[in-house]
Amino acid sequence: MTEPRRWRLAASAFNWTPEVIRAERTAADIAVGIVADGLASVIEVEAGQVWRTFPTPTDAEADRLRGLLEPVGGAVSIVGVSIDDWATPRRRRDDDERLAFLLPQLRAAHRLGAAGVRLPIGQAGEPLLRRLQPTLHELDLVLYEELQGQQTPRSQSAAPALDTIARLDDPHVRALVDTSMFMPALPVTYLERLREEGVPGEFVDRLAAQWRDPATADAVLDMLRQEAVPPQAHTLFMDLVVRFGRSEVAELRDMLPLVGAFHLKFWDLADIDGRVSGPIGELGRLLEGSDFTGTLCSEWGGHAWLDADPTDMTRRHLALVRSALGSAY
Repeated sequence: MTEPRRWRLAASAFNWTPEVIRAERTAADIAVGIVADGLASVIEVEAGQVWRTFPTPTDAEADRLRGLLEPVGGAVSIVGVSIDDWATPRRRRDDDERLAFLLPQLRAAHRLGAAGVRLPIGQAGEPLLRRLQPTLHELDLVLYEELQGQQTPRSQSAAPALDTIARLDDPHVRALVDTSMFMPALPVTYLERLREEGVPGEFVDRLAAQWRDPATADAVLDMLRQEAVPPQAHTLFMDLVVRFGRSEVAELRDMLPLVGAFHLKFWDLADIDGRVSGPIGELGRLLEGSDFTGTLCSEWGGHAWLDADPTDMTRRHLALVRSALGSAY
C-alpha cells in the first residue's frame, strides 16, 4: 500500500553529504539526481550545500537549480536555512541583522519554488518571527521550526517555541518533528562503532539493552564528567546526549495541530525488533486520524559513522517507510 495521497514522501539531499564533501559532482547536481534516479519527486535541500553564494544566494543560482529540477519532474518542499547569530566572536547580531541575514535565503527559497524553509526550534524567537510573518505571507512560504533528538514537546528548548507557534496561530509558521526523538533502541551499527572506538563493552551492552531507562541517560553524562570516554570516540559519544531521543510518538498528540512536516530520521537499516520501522508505523497510526497534509522526508544521519551508498540507503529506507505506513491501516 502506498502512502495516503495527502501525505507526500520526500528525500533529503542531506543524505548525500559525504558526496557533497567529495565534490565530484556539484551539490545541485546531486540534488537533481535524487529525482532523476527515481527515489523521490519531492526533495529537501540545505541552502548552505546547494548554493555557493550562501547566505545571500543569487537569483542565477536559485534559477539554475529550479531549471534542473523541473524537467525531471522534481520539486523542493523545504529549504534548510540558517541564522548566524554572531557577527563577531564577541558580538551577537541584533534582530535587524538577523532579519537581514535570513531574508535573502527566504527569497531564494521562493524563487526555487520551495513550499517552506526550516530553522532549529526556538532560534528565531517570537519578535523575529513576527517581523518575518509579512514576508512569509508575501512569498507564500511556511517557516518550520524543527524539534529533534533529545528535545520533547515539554523540554525547555522546545516548549516556549511551541507556545509561540500556537499564539501566532499562523499556518505560515509551523513545527517540524524529526523522528530521532522516538528511538526505542540505538542503531546497531552505531553500537558496533562505539566498541571499535574503545568504549567499554559493558557500557555498550547497557546502551543496547536499556537505552530508554533514565538511569542510562545519567550514566552517559557520568561517563563524560569522569572523562572516561576514549578521545577518539568523543564526537560519536555526544550523539547520545544530543541526537538520539527517548520519547514516545504518543507525546505528539497534543501538539499535532502545530506540526506541518516530519523528518523520518534513520541511522542504518538494521530493523531489529522494529527499531527503524516501529516509530514510523506508530506515527502513521497517529496521523491517520489527523488533518496532517505535509511531507514525510527520509533523512539519513548515519553517514557520520557508516560508509554506505546514500542512494541505496535512501531507496531502501523509503521502501521500508511505505511498508511501515501500510501496516497502519
